[in-house]
Amino acid sequence: MRHVRGYGPEERSAPWSIRAYRPADYRRVVGLWQRAGLISSPSDRREELERSRRRDPDLFLVAESRKGIVGVVLGRFDGRRGWINHLAVDSDYRRRGLGRELMERVERRLLRKGCAKVNLHIEPGNRGVVEFYVRLGYRERELLFMDKWIRPG
Repeated sequence: MRHVRGYGPEERSAPWSIRAYRPADYRRVVGLWQRAGLISSPSDRREELERSRRRDPDLFLVAESRKGIVGVVLGRFDGRRGWINHLAVDSDYRRRGLGRELMERVERRLLRKGCAKVNLHIEPGNRGVVEFYVRLGYRERELLFMDKWIRPG
């Protein structure tokens, strides 16, 4: 595990390692997303995450420490745009640079694939993360988002 200097108000070292998501991580990853308040949907089922892993294995990352899985990001590339579909960091590891490191790794990998723009959505109840993304260079755009499930959930 490597040590990273924190980005928060209290500079401290935080040991973690980052690796690709594995199917055995499913319960711990979904548990972290739930603790972080991310909305769970049919697209978060095991088989859907496995499809994401097979399509973009280099963009689905988990961070581990002695505590277990403490961070996860699910990135996607549709051939035109990059997408961040769930970034979560365990509350004990926030403001230490882990979220930034996960995002930077996914962004570099997207850039290598030829991606020029990354998009993400933030649920209205999770507006507290907006400032984090602004610090990373993202900007808020007012868009109307619509969806339709074409496969029963």
